[in-house]
Amino acid sequence: MTAIAVQAQRLLAHRRPKKSFFETFIRSLIILCVAIAVVLSSVSVCDGHWLFAKGQLFGLWHFCTVGNSTILKCVTDLNQASVEGINFGMILARSVVSLAVVVAIFGLELLMVSQVCEDTNSRRKWSMGSILILLSFLLSSSGVLSFLILLKDYITFLGFTLTFWCEFIAACLFFLNGMSGLHINNITYPWNRARKF
Repeated sequence: MTAIAVQAQRLLAHRRPKKSFFETFIRSLIILCVAIAVVLSSVSVCDGHWLFAKGQLFGLWHFCTVGNSTILKCVTDLNQASVEGINFGMILARSVVSLAVVVAIFGLELLMVSQVCEDTNSRRKWSMGSILILLSFLLSSSGVLSFLILLKDYITFLGFTLTFWCEFIAACLFFLNGMSGLHINNITYPWNRARKF
């Protein structure tokens, strides 16, 4: 009889306590917002045209000028923009922003796996996913900041394109959801206490 009781305790120790509806809703909302941020950031990086100023369109991948016939003439040689250090600066900006998307995808996957495969490691997976999302925020914000510093002489508020604002919003969402993910993990019932049952 004692062996059966010990075995039952071991089985219960590996089961995770059931989450409340509110906690499940919040975690699902965080996952949805991270997915939206990944899509926004991906679109922003792929398009890459972030600033239109003085008849010139500055992007992560191309530099464009507007001709007399209002047709954009784009080149991949960014040195033609006559901005000091633009070639190296854009390589840095697009590298960290692209890396931010990749890191965010891995973070999103960990968040989803922690909710689908419910086990004793779910809380740890959620924490790791949230940390990766915060890392995505650091990478994407550093890419945006380096872009702004590089083109500080051309910046106007109305000159920023829709894809730039997509990246800006994505960076904000990465920060908010990463912090929210860590916070909800700390305030909810610590699943690893089940092992001490």
